[in-house]
Amino acid sequence: MSAKIKLIRVDNRLVHGQVGVTWTDSLSIDTIVVVDDEVVYNPLSQKLMQTIAKSSNVQIRFYTAEQFVETYQNSSSNRKLFVVVKTIQVVKRLSVLGLSAQKLNIGNIHYEKGRYPFNRKMYLTKEDVEDIIYLNQHGYSVFYQDVPGTLVEKLDSISLEDLKIRR
Repeated sequence: MSAKIKLIRVDNRLVHGQVGVTWTDSLSIDTIVVVDDEVVYNPLSQKLMQTIAKSSNVQIRFYTAEQFVETYQNSSSNRKLFVVVKTIQVVKRLSVLGLSAQKLNIGNIHYEKGRYPFNRKMYLTKEDVEDIIYLNQHGYSVFYQDVPGTLVEKLDSISLEDLKIRR
C-alpha cells in the first residue's frame, strides 16, 4: 500500500487553525504535508506549524515540490496526506513533475496588487486562472470551499471572464 493524498489545498497562510484543526478533522488524515520552497528552509515557520499540527495529533512534513513528488512516488507507507501549498502555481509544478491528478481545494487567497476578486475570499491573477484551466485539463478536480461543510463551488469551467477586473 502507498500513501494517499486525501486533498491538496491552496491557502496563502499555509497551516493555521482552520487548516490544522478543521480541515484535518474533516479529512481524517494523519499527516499534513507543506510543499513550499521557503518554509522548507525556515525553522521558525516550521515550528509554528508543528505546534498547530501537534494540537490535532497529526504529523507534519515540509518539502520542496521536487522533494515531495520523489518521496510520494517512492512511498510505501499507508499514510493519509493533506497537502497544503501557498499558490496554484505550486500545484501546477507538482503536476508537471509527475504528481497524478488529485482533488484540489482552493481556499483563502487574499487580495494583493495584481489580484482580482473571484469571490469574497479568493483573489486570482490571470496566471492563476490559466493554471486552474491547465489542472482541470490534466484531470484535477478543482473547487473552492472555505471550510468543510460550506458550499462547494466547482471551478471546472472557470475562465478569465470570471475575474472582476476593474478597468
